[in-house]
Amino acid sequence: MAKPITSITIVGGGTAGWLAATFLRSKLARKIKVTLIESPNVPTVGVGEATVPNMPATLREMGLDDQEFFRRCNASIKMGVMFRNWNVDHKGDFISYMNPFITPPMIDGMEAGYFYHAYGAGKRDFIQSFCPLIDLLEAWKCPLSLGGKEDPMPKVGYAYHLDAVKFAGMLAEVGRERGVTHILDDVDDIELDERGHVAALQLRQRGRHDVEFVIDCTGFQGFLLQKALGEPFESYADYLGNDRAMALQIPHQDPSKIPAATSSTALGAGWSWSVPLFNRVGTGYVFSSAHRTDDQARDEFMAHLGDKAPEGAEPRVIPMRVGRTRRAWVKNCVALGLSGGFIEPLESTAIHMIDMGLRWLLMYFPSQDFDEATQNRYNKIVDSMYNEVRDFICLHYQLGNRTDDPYWIDARTQLKVPDRLAENLELWKHRLPGPLDLPTSFLFTHTTFQAVLLGKRVYEMGYGDGAFSRPYAMNEKSWKEFLRKSAAHTRATVAYKGDHRTILLALRGELGPKATVTKKLGEVEEDLSLEAGLF
Repeated sequence: MAKPITSITIVGGGTAGWLAATFLRSKLARKIKVTLIESPNVPTVGVGEATVPNMPATLREMGLDDQEFFRRCNASIKMGVMFRNWNVDHKGDFISYMNPFITPPMIDGMEAGYFYHAYGAGKRDFIQSFCPLIDLLEAWKCPLSLGGKEDPMPKVGYAYHLDAVKFAGMLAEVGRERGVTHILDDVDDIELDERGHVAALQLRQRGRHDVEFVIDCTGFQGFLLQKALGEPFESYADYLGNDRAMALQIPHQDPSKIPAATSSTALGAGWSWSVPLFNRVGTGYVFSSAHRTDDQARDEFMAHLGDKAPEGAEPRVIPMRVGRTRRAWVKNCVALGLSGGFIEPLESTAIHMIDMGLRWLLMYFPSQDFDEATQNRYNKIVDSMYNEVRDFICLHYQLGNRTDDPYWIDARTQLKVPDRLAENLELWKHRLPGPLDLPTSFLFTHTTFQAVLLGKRVYEMGYGDGAFSRPYAMNEKSWKEFLRKSAAHTRATVAYKGDHRTILLALRGELGPKATVTKKLGEVEEDLSLEAGLF
């Protein structure tokens, strides 16, 4: 009978390492020892400050204190991603749209997207036709409130913006308090046994450290899985052209006005992110080195920021290797975070992939025989998640229509399209994305794909050449009545919901003990807290 695992070694700190250590320590039996080894000489990347709606559930499952989290990590609320300037309309004017954390409703048994496609919504875009999130954003509000029984939108899905360095520090403190053994030392060598498993680590100060089961969180270098075990890296460069990023922290222009959404603004050779924390804004430029040098990209990025950037500010350049290891689990080693792979952060998926990788690891936790069936199933699921994220990111470029720079033309004509996305793009010329079109929906459901197509207004711009199929009877009066009620609901919700900064002050405990925030979490988070999408 196979012996159970008694010890886990995590190599590398940062968000990946400390989320792994603290999450596993919170979930595993106490008899399983958790040790984290990190170098005192290797800095963390420190970006990736936006999350998706599973994060509130994850923090709750680890038993982290809300008030301490918001205060220490300068966290803010995220209700979606605003995309700006990725597409143009018939006049050549830039289009903005949101990918929201909310699911469109059904109307007369049909998805709202079909009604919007058929009849439009006047001056409202698709998201505004059924939810108040964009209006809340424009009013500097968020989906939470300071209490009351008549909340027009009591259930919401939301995520967080957070300071990645402070978040890792908080997790480290909690992990150590709960029994994670923390070793500050450099790994100079890795010893393999006769099976090819990692048997021990040679530490510079402490000497030999025996390994039973190891998690590689060593970042882009992939020190264990890629270098020691030789697992090949599969590049996504043929699908996604951006390979460089530059990051900068800037102050809020007006500290009383904090957007409750991430922003992605398309520039000449990529896109600029804006992640508004409580105390500052994290921003940067993800771009293609084939279309801009670092100096050119810096000039373009700083011109985009204008007077938002402090005088003398200099962005930090970060090379990106976009792709993934062929397998996430090899022998007795699992890679999490950047050591397992990286896809450009357009949809804030990096922390989510660590989170899900940990949840799946618990579901397929090994014994000391490390049977292949368990590893194969885990690798198959992780492979599916990377494919899902890759396809969704590729969608944004393939459906772009900018012609003002060779970058945007190359992005949709020179890059490869994954096979299943190519099939769906042909299908979606005739109908909206449907629930049977996607092999997995770990994060991006068919309605998320709908939000991109309808948000970019691709059908108005000739996508499908008018060959769209709507076989069901659709009552325009039902749609107009829905729009009327939706508009009233939006007005009531915007009037009721709290100012974002005021809500954050309450969440931080800075408005006094009587200021409590009503947080009824919507279906998105409730489902993720139950690990939806695993099957």
